[in-house]
Amino acid sequence: MSPVVRDSLKGTPPEHSPRRLAGAWAWYLARAPRLAATMATLLGVAILAEALLPHERARLHRMVPVVPVPASPTAAAVIAVSGLLLLRVAGGLRRRKRRAWQAAVAVCLAMSLAHLLGDEAHPVEATITLVLLAVLLSASSRFGARSDPRTRWFALVVFVQFAAVAIAYGLGLLYFSRRTIGYPSWSARVEEVLYGLIGVNGPVQLRGDRFSDMFHFTLIAFSVTTMVVVGYLVLRPFEPVASLSAADEAQLRCLLATHGDRDSLGYFALRRDKSVVWSPSGKAAITYRVVQGVALASGDPLGDPEAWPGAMGVYRALVEEYAWTPGVIGCGELGATVYRRELDLAALELGDEAIVEVDEFSLDGRAMRGVRQACTRIERAGYTVQIRRIHELDPPEVAALAAAAAAWRGDAVERGFSMALSRLGDSADPDCVIATAHQAGVLRGLLHFVPWGRDGLSLDLMRRDRAADNGLNEYLIVKTINAAPALDVTRISLNFAVFRDALERGEKIGAGPASRAWRAVLIFLSRFWQIESLYRFNVKFRPYWEPRYISYPTAHDIPRIALAALEAEAFLTRPRFIKRLIRRA
Repeated sequence: MSPVVRDSLKGTPPEHSPRRLAGAWAWYLARAPRLAATMATLLGVAILAEALLPHERARLHRMVPVVPVPASPTAAAVIAVSGLLLLRVAGGLRRRKRRAWQAAVAVCLAMSLAHLLGDEAHPVEATITLVLLAVLLSASSRFGARSDPRTRWFALVVFVQFAAVAIAYGLGLLYFSRRTIGYPSWSARVEEVLYGLIGVNGPVQLRGDRFSDMFHFTLIAFSVTTMVVVGYLVLRPFEPVASLSAADEAQLRCLLATHGDRDSLGYFALRRDKSVVWSPSGKAAITYRVVQGVALASGDPLGDPEAWPGAMGVYRALVEEYAWTPGVIGCGELGATVYRRELDLAALELGDEAIVEVDEFSLDGRAMRGVRQACTRIERAGYTVQIRRIHELDPPEVAALAAAAAAWRGDAVERGFSMALSRLGDSADPDCVIATAHQAGVLRGLLHFVPWGRDGLSLDLMRRDRAADNGLNEYLIVKTINAAPALDVTRISLNFAVFRDALERGEKIGAGPASRAWRAVLIFLSRFWQIESLYRFNVKFRPYWEPRYISYPTAHDIPRIALAALEAEAFLTRPRFIKRLIRRA
């Protein structure tokens, strides 16, 4: 008997069967966070319009029965900040944050009370508020993502500190400006400052409109700043400080010893500013760092590919617990495939890695003429090259090389996350290879390579003195390739070329307008980042190209993951005071 006939005989219409209702409820719960976030955004925009549009200013009067704030430009500023904070809450609702849910429920209750007590009817805004409240309460089980409990207490500390500074500032003005009428008591002065923080005149009469305006507007500025900072600290995504313990590092090295031949980026998982999750069997691991709410992993998972799904399961549970956005940069084709199968992450080709096979490399031929001429020019200039393992160098020489590399760095911060180790000469990396170039006994340039399994090297660092001759880096790479057999090295991974395929297609004869336009965009971005120059440098050595991918949940997550990757790679940096706040939290 078919399910339709069975339901009909039972007297229950098929469209109202318990199974269908359960499926509809599950569908609703799955989409409730995004629905709530959308409505919170609409409500925040409505509040901003109410506060900022001139013809809407009169509507602020309906807030008076709820909050004793007059309908004035100061009140408009407070309401505007409330709208901005509601927009911030919307982002937390989308990520299922419990703290954002609590804040949104409180705002909806206050707005509902304001609509009930107000004189004017605003059906659209009231409807959004009530529907949002209904969604939040009916789907409360979906908003369970954890936040950092330490941030909550730190936000309270910041609030107390800001409030204390504001009160001290206001009392100082009242006592030392001598602009008060009469001799108000200390309690009256404190009351005046507290009222000033919400934009209301207190019991103290002030002499002069200019001083009165300055006094109240500076106090409301303190209040608005406090609201913004505390709101940011309460609602910001949890960003634990990434750190690789000694035990985890030792276990990762064991995985690299067994399975390190698989991925040229595997050794970069040993960066000590990464965290790690392990498969239940301990045979696979994923290293990551949380940046702007994105749990950013790099490269393929380490270890046995058969154990990768176990590590991905632990990674998925972690990102769901804290409502982080999963993202992977620089993974290979196998890694992208498994991420797609296990975590439903889509893949987009990010670029290509240049790999040189040592036994196939030669300077002969017209295609290598540019590299050959550069090497001849450097040799005539009197440069000499040494290629050694790190353990063959004395500690003073290692320290001198590290100091020179830091001095030649053009940026204030060390860049790198997915394809850089960001340390040189560490005693834990004895098998790393360093190639140094001297001219008349003076160090002019160096290359640093990390191991790639048992028979490969992966380029980590490429630095040279700005006074060195052009072509020195090409010369160092050629000399390293020539010395590779003595080091038992058969393959060398060079730089990563972002969007290499797009650059090649866009410059070919017959390329379409879309390809040419995309190449033009990449050429423009090359003014700020080394996109085209790295591609041109790599292609000189006639490598074969290994594609690398970025994996992401949905298309609208790509900008968020891209910004997190740029920050992780230090192409974008936060202001120092924000970094200090986060470290303290």
